[in-house]
Amino acid sequence: MPKKIILKKKILSFNKKISIPGDKSISIRWVLVSSLANGVSKAKNLLISEDVLAAIQAVKKLGAKVIINKNICKIQGVGIKGYKYKKNLVINAQNSGTLGRLISGILIDTPFPIKIIGDRSLSNRDFKRIAKPLSKFGATFQLRNNFNLPLVIKGPKKLMPIKFFEDKGSAQCKSSVILGAIKVEGKTIIRAKKSRDHTELLFKYLKLPIKIKKNKNFDLIEISKVKKIKPINYSIPSDISSGAFFIALTVLSKNSQLIINNVNINPTRIGIITVLKKMGVNILFLNKRIYKGEQIADIFVKSPKQLKSVNCPSKLNSGAIDEFLIIFLIAAKAKGISTFKKLDELNKKESPRLTWGSKILKMMGVKVITGKNSIKIFGNPKLIVNKKIVIQKFLKDHRVFMTSVIAALSFGGEWHIHDKDSIKTSFPSFLRVINKFKNER
Repeated sequence: MPKKIILKKKILSFNKKISIPGDKSISIRWVLVSSLANGVSKAKNLLISEDVLAAIQAVKKLGAKVIINKNICKIQGVGIKGYKYKKNLVINAQNSGTLGRLISGILIDTPFPIKIIGDRSLSNRDFKRIAKPLSKFGATFQLRNNFNLPLVIKGPKKLMPIKFFEDKGSAQCKSSVILGAIKVEGKTIIRAKKSRDHTELLFKYLKLPIKIKKNKNFDLIEISKVKKIKPINYSIPSDISSGAFFIALTVLSKNSQLIINNVNINPTRIGIITVLKKMGVNILFLNKRIYKGEQIADIFVKSPKQLKSVNCPSKLNSGAIDEFLIIFLIAAKAKGISTFKKLDELNKKESPRLTWGSKILKMMGVKVITGKNSIKIFGNPKLIVNKKIVIQKFLKDHRVFMTSVIAALSFGGEWHIHDKDSIKTSFPSFLRVINKFKNER
């Protein structure tokens, strides 16, 4: 099988209604928390991707039983204290920062050293940011270069509650500490910069001992020890981060409209929607409802006659952090200059995404000025690509691959996009869904 794809034709106008796979953030959290439940948890529409399968393999190594049958996943949980810790245990988080960081919190009571490893991309990412607060509980951590995976964790004789100030807007760091706190006698207090709150919503739905006070810029979270978790039956909503690529395709195509069914529109995840509305895009949430604490809707989007440039407020960064590559692509077709600032976290993802966003646009002929943590994009509403573009050596970052596909289908040119297997981490069926658009004439 070829490891790259070649795209030469733009997509024509379309009117589509699609469904996309389950939310990755919720899928991984469901797997981890279900493994600690007492009894059998069931999930429909669980995202079956490499990241989620890595989470399943991890909890199986720790004693949970997992059965996947068609669209149903069942996990026989082992209880809060039920993990089977063994000597020389190795957990492979592969490409998943969510798994590597969240499971580190759950493992802080291990009596034996446990090693967490990952692929080349994950091994270059910052794990000191979770080792530092988790070590305050009493666990010990060894990191490569005091920063990276492999990581070795060992629990103390007694865990102590902590106070933690999470100032990066990282849901992974916050959730890691929350999951560690459920094993600790006493009250752990977290002051956290605004970020995704899937863990907190799941805890509240399960009636676990968590209190949340929301302030303008920070949330104050209190967690106490958990004695028992009930089984979690969950129909996983679709992932807005995956849907963002098809939203972008619609925005960049003439006379097109799209409905994406049953999408998680958690307010901490819809930064891209807010940004696109500022750029003049008509986006509506249809059939809104609440499901297990999460907000769900069908998303309707219609291509605008003209896109406006945007001076993106940095307060939207956390809620759009996974979508900035695709937002940059849309800004390339806007009238005027778009600016994005304080993007420190963007180069700490699977690949240096700020660097890659700039690189792709420059290859397309777009004028770009990039600072250390900022980017200025000089949009061109008449932008057409008429040359060969090769996308490769991007650390197999799934979002670089998918953004490049949308660029090829929206602006034209001949695109040779390598490492197509990268999509297996988050959206294995991406190209099959894309083909549904390509078949419309």
